[in-house]
Amino acid sequence: MYLFFMMISLILLPAFGEPIPDYNKPYAPIFTDKPLYTWTDKIKMTIIAPSWNTDKNLIDSIGNTQDHPIKISTREHSLEPYRFTETDANSGVFTAEVILTGFAHDADGDGNIDTTPRTMGTGPTSGFLEVGRDSAVTISFEFADGVILTESAPVSWNVGTIQFTQEIFLLDDAVTVRIIDSDMNLNPETLDHIPIQVSSDSDIAGIKVDGIETSESSGMFVATISLSQTSTTSGSRLYSVSGDKIFAKYDDYTLPKPYSITDNLQIETFALVDSSVPPIERIDNLPIKFSDALGNSLQSFSPNNQLQIVGTIVNPNEFDQKFVYLFQVKNDNNFVESISWVQGELSSAQSLDVSQSWIPKKSGIYKIETFVWNSLGDPTVLAPIMSTMITVE
Repeated sequence: MYLFFMMISLILLPAFGEPIPDYNKPYAPIFTDKPLYTWTDKIKMTIIAPSWNTDKNLIDSIGNTQDHPIKISTREHSLEPYRFTETDANSGVFTAEVILTGFAHDADGDGNIDTTPRTMGTGPTSGFLEVGRDSAVTISFEFADGVILTESAPVSWNVGTIQFTQEIFLLDDAVTVRIIDSDMNLNPETLDHIPIQVSSDSDIAGIKVDGIETSESSGMFVATISLSQTSTTSGSRLYSVSGDKIFAKYDDYTLPKPYSITDNLQIETFALVDSSVPPIERIDNLPIKFSDALGNSLQSFSPNNQLQIVGTIVNPNEFDQKFVYLFQVKNDNNFVESISWVQGELSSAQSLDVSQSWIPKKSGIYKIETFVWNSLGDPTVLAPIMSTMITVE
């Protein structure tokens, strides 16, 4: 920045006293505030033209005459002449703004046109310019008779992105989802909105929430919801339980080539839901008991006689918990003789007896173990292992 202003000052010094403009030194570089724009952006333009600083005590203007006009144009539309004004008396730096108004298009798929295409205004901040999806805006300044300086910036649609602000949310967290899609900054002078669909494994239908732009021309949209495992989905509250995936998606109707203007693409992301209760404390795994087929307690065991291995699990928490309860029997050589499991869901404060039948084939000492996990595919331990030894004789 320091070098930039030094450059301006060095150019200004020799300009005083020279003809306005200096035909032999056609210096008036044109700058835009971005290298690339979308269809409804605001373009901020700067022209450094010290030769056009006609009065060092006044704010000068350039471009608003037919003799030396500034033209802001696309292939189909133009603003001419367009006035730029000096940033300060004697600065030699001239600025202006133009708002791009796109073309008639339904940008969110609701069946309504979301833009107001128009070309009007004379500057420096009153301009509106229609523009297509794949186009360019050109600023041209007739610096002197027959000397035209130009600068162009491309205009294009973009593929949006969506993400949750965290990979894992606890049930009592506020859940924030963020969309970045500059094409949906439909009015660069107000906060725009975008519809976002949010759902969970436990509520596939989910809810539609309003993503609100973070600032007038940011193109970033944010929505915040809460999670509940005790209340149904409503408003900005989503029903979800620990272990769920939550999903967020929106449809992008402003896609760049090679997509056509009528195409749309569903943009989706997900995050995981967890509880603030440590996993190992989510279920109580009680000592193993044994019974016969009629439910009578067994204290002794013999070969080839069926017995029931009975475990009890309790959910001590205020939320439902999915589980897999696994039985494992090992012989005195530490080989697994039997393994089986039951899966289900425990409600808050629910106690459940889980049993599995087993017939020992021969005498010996056996180790009975029970495990409580959240799932088989991606197991998380929900309770300490419970084990006991029995003798079959």
